[in-house]
Amino acid sequence: MTRSLAASAAALAISVLAAGCGAGGDAPAAPDAGAVTVYTALDQVYSEPVLKAFQDRTGIRVEAVYDAEAAKTTGLVNRLIARRRRPDCDVWWNNEPVQTARLAAMGILAPYSSPAAARIPPACRDPDGRWTGFAARMRLLIYNTERVRGDPPASLQDLASPRWRGRAAVARPFFGTTLTHMCILYQAWGPQRLKAWLAALRSNGAALAAGNAAVRDLVAAGEFACGLTDTDDAYQAMQEGKPVAVTAPDKAAGVFLMPNTVALVAGCPHPEAGRKLIDYLLSAEVERRLAEGPSAQIPLGTDLADVRTPWADLLGGKRMDVDFALAAACVDQVIALLRETGMDQ
Repeated sequence: MTRSLAASAAALAISVLAAGCGAGGDAPAAPDAGAVTVYTALDQVYSEPVLKAFQDRTGIRVEAVYDAEAAKTTGLVNRLIARRRRPDCDVWWNNEPVQTARLAAMGILAPYSSPAAARIPPACRDPDGRWTGFAARMRLLIYNTERVRGDPPASLQDLASPRWRGRAAVARPFFGTTLTHMCILYQAWGPQRLKAWLAALRSNGAALAAGNAAVRDLVAAGEFACGLTDTDDAYQAMQEGKPVAVTAPDKAAGVFLMPNTVALVAGCPHPEAGRKLIDYLLSAEVERRLAEGPSAQIPLGTDLADVRTPWADLLGGKRMDVDFALAAACVDQVIALLRETGMDQ
């Protein structure tokens, strides 16, 4: 019996070796370090190189699901909600904080206090550890320097003034950072003032574009004199030498920063790999890369004071205090108000 067991063991070992080596005698494949699935709303051109760097460094295979410009953020949020009982996503990397705070309130995100989160100011972290912000953008007024004579628009209210009748463009505010902005204004201004401004925009002939990038393109081409967009979109036009310039709206009320957010999905299939990816995304290395790259994002880490972005002059002075959880709680009311004022037409 002993000889029989030994022979069986030897045969098993030989068969395993043969299977591993293959008929062609190739070297065995490197061990699989696992996989992680990430949903990301940050433009693929900016997020994909970061995810590839993580994969190359750790050996953890990254399976990324990106969104589309026309349904910015909202499509992936709805997918997370629909699959909440059997999630197929480990990490949620959003390009703004309000929808992330909404998912946290619904119990779709799991608490995880990454060691790397300590470098991020508390105002940009969920107090319950369900998400952390990093690498922010600003909302900007962009204008065409060949079409604007004299002072450019300096406030959101200016877009509804007679001077800019039929000359301003904004993204349809049901998705992405434009919806985030509307939720913040709902909290800062109150529903009546926001409603009045939206109605004034519509009556003033403001164009409703498919997204922030479309607003940038319309202004850069001179089809409209000015518009509302994000820093990364504006920076692309500036880098291409288009006749555009930017200004921060309503600086007296404080500059509004929108951080990226990252979170672990509750009940995800690969939590350990997910935490490693979160640690990497919250690192100074990634914030510096996003700041110095083509999106020119604004580092939030207290250890990157040496990094200067194209927005340094606009960032001076007061920053708007924002409660992202409160803003997230009013998403449904804001959408109803947007429809009431014809922003979906």
